[in-house]
Amino acid sequence: MSESEKNRITVDIYGQHYTIVGTEAPDTIRFVCSKVDDKMREINSANPYLDTGRLAVLTAVNAVNDYIKLQEKYEDLERQIKQLKD
Repeated sequence: MSESEKNRITVDIYGQHYTIVGTEAPDTIRFVCSKVDDKMREINSANPYLDTGRLAVLTAVNAVNDYIKLQEKYEDLERQIKQLKD
């Protein structure tokens, strides 16, 4: 499959069906969606009175926070590798 071909996958996230269109492999799309579903359920278990909109926003905030932390670790490792090479 070429990079420009799009996959259309129907997934279930927090009890709602979504059609996701993307160039990633179907298994990758399903995996990402399952992680979003897992995180929403995790946050809901700690905050059961949140409506779905607020739950979605908190899930997005958590995901971006995790991404930023990983990005910082990655950049730190790149600096360490560069120092070892110099």
